[in-house]
Amino acid sequence: MQKILIIEDDINVREELKELLINSNYEVVALADFKNSLEQILNINPDLVLLDINIPYLNGEELLKNLRKESNIPVIMVTSKNNEIDEVLSMSYGADDYITKPYNPTILLLRIGAILKRMDNIPDSIKYKDLLIYPRQALIKKQDKEIILTKNEMIIFSYLLTNKNEIVSRDELMTELWNNDEYINDNALTVNISRLRDKLEELGYDDMIETRKGQGYILL
Repeated sequence: MQKILIIEDDINVREELKELLINSNYEVVALADFKNSLEQILNINPDLVLLDINIPYLNGEELLKNLRKESNIPVIMVTSKNNEIDEVLSMSYGADDYITKPYNPTILLLRIGAILKRMDNIPDSIKYKDLLIYPRQALIKKQDKEIILTKNEMIIFSYLLTNKNEIVSRDELMTELWNNDEYINDNALTVNISRLRDKLEELGYDDMIETRKGQGYILL
């Protein structure tokens, strides 16, 4: 049974979500104390998080930003704000989807199901050269060394790996990252590629991602 974690400070909304998900055959955990939300998420290790933007101590967007440094757990942002800025920020911080209150229960369940189905199709591990890649954990290991990737870094690396030895354009990578032109940011892609290269260098691969001028990148 797949486990969903609810992080919502409105008791009525929290209980409503909990009942909806239990009736849909999910295991449900709901936080009532938000002081150490990040630690609780990592300890509970859910299959998906429903995260409200307006929670005490650390708002949902900052919590998501911190979570993405540690884990690639799917996150759907839930908020009462019908605000485009919040949506853009949430997606840029690594949210997998975004829904506003009052939400449509059927649509919410469909979105949850779509994300979990996508995660089910991700293999537990992939071997490449002498690296072991764990996409679900956004982790790459080489013998006793390991690096943790952010969600965006993992998406970039996975896409390059799927198309290894083939040139991948910047437009392809940005589409894969944000899946919507509204969220494309050319500078952000450059930063993510640079950080990914730095992390791969830690494992002894300083030339794994090669730039092809005017064309894109290739994983060698």
